[in-house]
Amino acid sequence: MKRAVFRRMAIIAAAAAGLSACAGSLDQPTVSTAGMPGALEPIHAAAFTKDQAVFWVSSNGCTDKDDLIPIVSIKGADAVITLRRIDEDTCKAPLVEGVELKWSFEELGLTPGSPVSVNNPYQMPQT
Repeated sequence: MKRAVFRRMAIIAAAAAGLSACAGSLDQPTVSTAGMPGALEPIHAAAFTKDQAVFWVSSNGCTDKDDLIPIVSIKGADAVITLRRIDEDTCKAPLVEGVELKWSFEELGLTPGSPVSVNNPYQMPQT
């Protein structure tokens, strides 16, 4: 019985260490952002379907798709998307949950179903 308890504790500790390593990597871009236009945009969330990339970003009330540019880099066999803000949102009506912005894989120059990751830091929505 003690052996089973110790084994479970070891599994939990290993999982926690693995998750903390992943969390630490969120602060570090996986692809160099040097020379990219605009500013690196912190995101609230990102999701990918077979042929679409969806991002949630902060907005002062006027952010739309034309204010950001997704830059696609290839790292190994995977596509890495870096979302950059090229136009500042100067409105004065912040949206607590931010805004949802979508790009098709066709717009991004990607084949549907391509493996994709995000190069942006994550930020909790402002409340």
